[in-house]
Amino acid sequence: MMNNRLEEYLIEKGLFITAISSIIIILLIITFIFIEGFPAIESYGVLNFVFGSTWAPLKGDFGVLTMIVGTLGITFLALAMAVPLSLLCAIFMAEIAPSSMRRILKPVIETLAGIPSVVYGFFGLIILVPFMREQFGGTGFSMLTASVILTVMILPTIISVTVDSLRSVPYEYKEASLALGSTQWQTIRNVIFPAALPGVITGIILGMGRAIGETLAVIMVAGNVTQFPTSVMDPVRALTSNIALEMGYATGIHYNALFGTAIVLFFMIMILLVAANYLHYKKKVVIGGGYL
Repeated sequence: MMNNRLEEYLIEKGLFITAISSIIIILLIITFIFIEGFPAIESYGVLNFVFGSTWAPLKGDFGVLTMIVGTLGITFLALAMAVPLSLLCAIFMAEIAPSSMRRILKPVIETLAGIPSVVYGFFGLIILVPFMREQFGGTGFSMLTASVILTVMILPTIISVTVDSLRSVPYEYKEASLALGSTQWQTIRNVIFPAALPGVITGIILGMGRAIGETLAVIMVAGNVTQFPTSVMDPVRALTSNIALEMGYATGIHYNALFGTAIVLFFMIMILLVAANYLHYKKKVVIGGGYL
């Protein structure tokens, strides 16, 4: 009896220390980024840094607005393509596909999630960029090309979470709907999907997080030009790409400006996550003492 209590005590304390350590590590990283980035933002001015459209480190210009536009453009274009495909695929896997096909599709989707981003980037560089060049003109390095690659990369995340959400809806909901004379599609559209919507939104949030944070694949296909895009075929530079491309040789205020770029990226992610989580909260379905 004493051994069991001691074991439970040690496990409880071990889990507590692990959780606290994770929080401390994250706070230390955030603090370091802010300490390193603040001198550049202070010397250049917050408004000039965030809303400036010129990034020319050799001339002392550190405006990141073009990269904010590029990052948001790539992310939302990828979500616009990935979300409908993911939802349709998830509904098919969760509610329509026979179990034999589901056993094939599930590991295939999970394999897509495990492929390294450099492989996706290399595929985009060798196959997708020449295809875009031949079909639409230009260099092929563009916001659309990067969005297509990101679409493929975030599909597995959104599909997996959505499938789990759809299958977690109580079976009684489906039985009641069918008993009232609804067809299978009417049951999915009017009962199962609305009940699973909070989980679906969570999947989209996770996919959005990966799209914003992806660096290597975007560097390889986006063109990395600091300009405002006038069409989806224009090359753009993302905030993450800017840090990765220039951190290797940056010194002085240029080095601090790259950390300032990370601060801007941090606030962008926080704003998007707060908005998405608010939407998740508003769409939750309360059942008894809990919610779906």
